[in-house]
Amino acid sequence: MASKQYDPSKIEESLYKEWEASGLFSQSEGETPYCIMIPPPNVTGTLHMGHGFQNAIMDCLIRYKKMSGYKTHWQVGTDHAGIATEMVVERQLLEAGKTKKELGREKFEQEVWNWKNKSGNTITNQLRRLGASLDWESERFTYDEDYQDAVILAFNKLHEDGLIYRGSRLVNWDPALQTSLSDLEVVNKEKNVKLTSIKYKIDGTDQFITVATTRPETLLGDMAIAVHPDDKRYKEYIGKDVELPLCNRKIPIITDDYVDMEFGSGAVKITPGHDFNDYEIGKRHGLSMDSKNNIIQGDESSFEPISVLDKHAKICGCAPKNFHELNRFEARKKILANLESEDLIAGIEEYETSLPFGDRSDEILEPFLTDQWYVDTKKMALSAIDLVKNGDIKFVPSNWEKTYFQWLENIQDWCISRQLWWGHRIPVWYDESSNYYVGSSEEDIRERFKIKGKLSQDEDVLDTWFSSSLWTFATLGWPSKTPKLSSFHPTTTLVTGFDIIFFWVARMIMMTDYFLDEIPFKEVFITGLIKDENGQKMSKSKGNIIDPIDLIDGISLEDLLKKRTTGLMQPQLKEKISKQTTKQFPNGIDGYGTDALRFTYYALASPGRDINFDIGRIKGYRNFCNKIWNAFNFIEFQIQKNNFVMTEDIESNIYSDWIARKTFETYQDLKKHINDYRFDLASNSLYELVWGNYCDWYIEFMKVFLDDQKNDAPKVIYSMIKEFQKIITLLHPFMPFITEELNKKIKGLGLKTDNKFLVESLFDESINAAVPESNNSVDKIIEIISTIRSLKSDNPSISNEPVKVEISGKYNAEFQKIISDHEAVICKTANLTSIKLSDLEPSNSITVISDQIKIHILVEKLFNSEEEIKKMKKEASKLAEEIKRIKQKLDNKKFIDNAPTEVIKKEKHKLSEFTDKFESLQSTLSNPD
Repeated sequence: MASKQYDPSKIEESLYKEWEASGLFSQSEGETPYCIMIPPPNVTGTLHMGHGFQNAIMDCLIRYKKMSGYKTHWQVGTDHAGIATEMVVERQLLEAGKTKKELGREKFEQEVWNWKNKSGNTITNQLRRLGASLDWESERFTYDEDYQDAVILAFNKLHEDGLIYRGSRLVNWDPALQTSLSDLEVVNKEKNVKLTSIKYKIDGTDQFITVATTRPETLLGDMAIAVHPDDKRYKEYIGKDVELPLCNRKIPIITDDYVDMEFGSGAVKITPGHDFNDYEIGKRHGLSMDSKNNIIQGDESSFEPISVLDKHAKICGCAPKNFHELNRFEARKKILANLESEDLIAGIEEYETSLPFGDRSDEILEPFLTDQWYVDTKKMALSAIDLVKNGDIKFVPSNWEKTYFQWLENIQDWCISRQLWWGHRIPVWYDESSNYYVGSSEEDIRERFKIKGKLSQDEDVLDTWFSSSLWTFATLGWPSKTPKLSSFHPTTTLVTGFDIIFFWVARMIMMTDYFLDEIPFKEVFITGLIKDENGQKMSKSKGNIIDPIDLIDGISLEDLLKKRTTGLMQPQLKEKISKQTTKQFPNGIDGYGTDALRFTYYALASPGRDINFDIGRIKGYRNFCNKIWNAFNFIEFQIQKNNFVMTEDIESNIYSDWIARKTFETYQDLKKHINDYRFDLASNSLYELVWGNYCDWYIEFMKVFLDDQKNDAPKVIYSMIKEFQKIITLLHPFMPFITEELNKKIKGLGLKTDNKFLVESLFDESINAAVPESNNSVDKIIEIISTIRSLKSDNPSISNEPVKVEISGKYNAEFQKIISDHEAVICKTANLTSIKLSDLEPSNSITVISDQIKIHILVEKLFNSEEEIKKMKKEASKLAEEIKRIKQKLDNKKFIDNAPTEVIKKEKHKLSEFTDKFESLQSTLSNPD
């Protein structure tokens, strides 16, 4: 016998090893290809709730499509994650008393490879724990040898076509990591700072213009004061110069529509070398420095921004020498002191502003003027916009297309160089005269350009997003024309988050379109964020992060506290986080198993909405697993009890036909819901099939048949097990572990199957086979039993007692036959002593009206006490409120227009059910004696 309770810890890891060893996840046979590319997680990463959610969805899709006869491929791989990986290894070196500079580039790269080979498989092993049926035999890494060749070829092609160039621009600069960062790697934090108002003397007068700034140190790089052209306060000063405080420099007063007249004095300092907006203003006005160190205006071609901070964020360049080598914060103090001594500070006030921090270093970033490599993306973006507008690529939900268009319509050239050692080194070499050459290798360049002198390769590496933008085709063998590339590209579906629509999704579309003249995928399913039960974003600082592996295996309170409070950026939060964690999880977190976690994800996965993850839901779906497990236990018990030898003779009756029909209808629902990415509705349909139909009704009906010696028990049991196998086949893409284990046990009972594993089964063969004609008799029987049960539960004195029932009213011959033929089933299941039809309404009965019939429970005395009357009145009042609420909802046009059909249908059903209950109570209360 199977154990009484389902224990996922005993089967999950061994089952997965069996799947993987069998090669089950390699591309499947079939005519129509279906391919998903995993968004490659960082090689340094660990599985978080968002990863778990998205990979559960992808695995469901792949298993479902494989079982629907598609030729499937789920590409797996990891991203080399330049900054993240370099930081991890650098930190380990520092703990050993070493630095990367001491090692040198070559030895440092070897250290990173050593770390990757030893520790870089954490997240892929966690994906295995989630049951992800990834094609491990095709696993790729964005820095493996073949991938490097693809990246170099892409760079060379773009440069050859004039789309890659080297230019001097502002970038997000991390002074701690010494590299530029993409916007995605910038975290904006609200901070309280000092807003200092500084007086700039108007040249040749005794008057001043006051300008406010939160960064006084950048004053040394000011190139203008800007006012709005409509600001009458400054009309007479436009075109004049001001004396730049602390510097022997004159800068012009210019006008620009960018200036907000309502903020502060209405005048702003323009520092093009250290502010992104100022850079654009300086460019529009052609600001540059003349031979006397004064700032003059010209056209865009004469624009030359000045920089007074070096890559360490220390003062340098044309700033006064007495500030050189001071870091930005030291310089700020000294500048404020000097301004104070010259009476040039008009005021200082507290001010809340957003500051940019590096997501890895937690260092305040600087807009920094530096030479970088760029991709000209404007034409590529136009084509990428058309691909979505023309319907070649579809976003689900469609509202994300607007976000996609907004980003691409305002695209800037892409900075693709990073000042790191780990990553794809830019394939550019310089000769001794600083001329540069682009090629696949130094040997290639020497041969093509006939160079014999010294060559040195560019020190920078490519932005990680550059290599990952080639992901859909480079993983399939490009630039070679491989069978996989031909079969699976364009891929079918991309499942990802909204936060990387621009940084990854849009760039994949642009690059794939450019290199292959194809789309990378046909549909993009954008998932919501996983938040805590209160709708708060999960973060280390909030102490509300939940590790999906802890939900699978469980974790003690001690280990949970250690995990949540170790490595906090704000150590002062430790006590608060410990208290709230202890309150929420006084005994730690139970292990719920992978299937319960996955089913929770699906049940909450409503498109376009963030998910508030409630532990209560996963507890409920662990109970669901036990319900499925116990359904099999019942079948196995019956086999042993009846000394059953497996045959293939089915007991054909309306109940087995009914459950077969319900299973088929659920399959039809699944096809629609999965194609619409409505995993919430799909999981609801399965839950209703298993718990509502098979367990609550079908098994109960079969108990009556098995208790009746006239019936052929082996045939009844075979019918039960055959339908159960169909149901676990449908469940398999959602709950792969428990269904696979039960399938093994079914085989152990002697049931013949064509396939070793469930995922090899085909729905059309197993579910569609011999679907019976629709028969409403069982639904009517269920309605009768449910009505009687509800009526009994409303009357505590008879709720658990066997009772007599009479039915009166308008009923036809078909209804009479149902009652006559299924009297035993109704009586046994509803706990009745008898049920009969009557032309007269009996006295001393509790009555409910259902459709055109009246169901009467015969009782000698209706109430035992006034307490029962009180309870019934209270219940009737509650029902009246619910009926009113539902009616208001159904009368709301906005609700009817926007709510899913299934939701509206559910509300109407509740209204009917509550109305029947209310009328029954009212009938009983009106005649208590």
